Amino acid sequence: MNENLLKSLNSLPSTPGVYQYFSSSGRLLYVGKAKDLKKRVRSYFSFVPIFKPNEKNSLRIQKMIEEASSIEFISTHSEADALILENSFIKQLRPKYNILLRDDKTYPYIYIDLNEDFPRFNITRMLIKKSKIRYFGPFFKGAKELLNALYLYFPLKQKNNCKSPCIFYQINRCKGYCVHLTTKDEYKKLLEDAMKALLNPSILVKKLEEKMLFLASNENYEEAARLRDQIKTIKDLEVKIELDLANFEDFEVFAMSVKNELLSTIRFVIQNGKIISSNSKITPLKMAYDKNEIYKQLILENFNANIPFIANKIYTYEDFEDSEILADILSKRFNKKIHIKTAKQGEKKRICELAFENSLQNINIYKKKENIEKSLQEYFGLENEPNCIEIFDNSHMQGVACVGAMVCFENGVFNKSHYRKFHLNYKNDYEQMREILTRRIKDFDKLSPPDLWVLDGGKALLNLALNLIKDKGVNIDILAIAKEKIDSKAHRTKGRARDKIYSIKGEFSLNDDDRRLQFLQKLRDEAHRFAISFHQKTKKKQDLTSSKLLNLGITQGSLQKLLAYYGSFENIYKADFDELCKLTNKKTAQKISSLNSKF
Repeated sequence: MNENLLKSLNSLPSTPGVYQYFSSSGRLLYVGKAKDLKKRVRSYFSFVPIFKPNEKNSLRIQKMIEEASSIEFISTHSEADALILENSFIKQLRPKYNILLRDDKTYPYIYIDLNEDFPRFNITRMLIKKSKIRYFGPFFKGAKELLNALYLYFPLKQKNNCKSPCIFYQINRCKGYCVHLTTKDEYKKLLEDAMKALLNPSILVKKLEEKMLFLASNENYEEAARLRDQIKTIKDLEVKIELDLANFEDFEVFAMSVKNELLSTIRFVIQNGKIISSNSKITPLKMAYDKNEIYKQLILENFNANIPFIANKIYTYEDFEDSEILADILSKRFNKKIHIKTAKQGEKKRICELAFENSLQNINIYKKKENIEKSLQEYFGLENEPNCIEIFDNSHMQGVACVGAMVCFENGVFNKSHYRKFHLNYKNDYEQMREILTRRIKDFDKLSPPDLWVLDGGKALLNLALNLIKDKGVNIDILAIAKEKIDSKAHRTKGRARDKIYSIKGEFSLNDDDRRLQFLQKLRDEAHRFAISFHQKTKKKQDLTSSKLLNLGITQGSLQKLLAYYGSFENIYKADFDELCKLTNKKTAQKISSLNSKF
């Protein structure tokens, strides 16, 4: 065993804190929290007859200890503080032997402000700091469709600001609340019915189906198809359960299952005794798992301080070690007493069992899908199965309007909520990529690192990214895709170009019909499209700002109109005077024509 480890163990304090294991290359291997750092970290080792890893540890931990070269620690005031810091490190740095449950999304809630005389339902993703706000959700999908159906079914107040009866009043979708044609008591009864429908969407589906059939019978097929899709989304919200809760309670349920090296987690949201939404995730496992570690992340990531937390009870399918500490953290975070329990019998136990069964079923569904990500991992020797991929590109025109772009491909689709744009200071491609990646690394605390980075470039950019990641100690795989060169010139032809792929394992050249190459090309092309689009908008804005026409006193509105017609400033400068007079006034046309002799 490494003598440095033994020295580190002797310097550990008997206080709460976070400990970190590092490899000889400085790579972060594992993060853990402890109530007593000295006692917890020493438990990983045996000291007699020789200093060695403790054989009682799991195989995952034993393998980690074999790779470990040094230990660092951070003391905290309490075990709860240590748990929060541990979770933050896992999210930002992706230690090799910790499991990262990725969920950086903030899901929408439907809310109503009961301070108003005639309140409306709206959507929010953040806690609204006012009294008498009632929330429904979160809705992991379909919140907008549900809200639209609600306003179609019930003649609620349709607009936030309305001073006189509008079109909605004329078509009987509103009762003229703006001019008090309905009493507050009548509206209150309507609101109560609407709230019940929110918790039982099948009420809304029946009305939508009637309207869809009416539209189809009148050959309004486009609108009927839109309603068909809306109905499907709302139906997908419902979790099939053959029991009715005796009490109209609000609580949350979490469950997890592991099968075929896949971890499936699930969350049920129960409000007023009904399951109103559910969310599930599949995470590939490359090692043995720790149930306590998974439940900690799962619950902490779902209840951050900036979102509403309606319930005060969380039920888990099984017990886990840190449930009481988590309950204390959430109680302080939301300023109310929160309990985390494992249901032992009755209705709640049956719902927890249903959640567990659903999590297993999700694994079976996942296994049937074609898994290009797994194929990439095996072929390129990646450490992680790349279920979350970030792709980077930059764009400029001879050092003008320099921008960078990042797109995200997650769980089989492009996740546009995680796209990012960068205005860049450097003029050359290498320094621009350094600037993009450095800024992305600084943002890891806000948006967790992905499994894989894909760079539009060659070996030099791959090495650049590897060095940046090494300095940070974060666990990310990296690939670079360089455009095929013909006669020393790079060219891009969809489905035909045999681009080179570079990884830490070396250079790869795949056939142009290889689905792995085509997949990486699709990712690269989306990043390129996003970067080019941002560059064009940036350059157009810069051109507009620096234009000589602005100096002549021509308004921004007139310039935008001329640009839309002529396409560029050069064409505006060269335009015919009579044509300009038709597009703008004579005075402006004369100012533009005064520049013609210069072009």
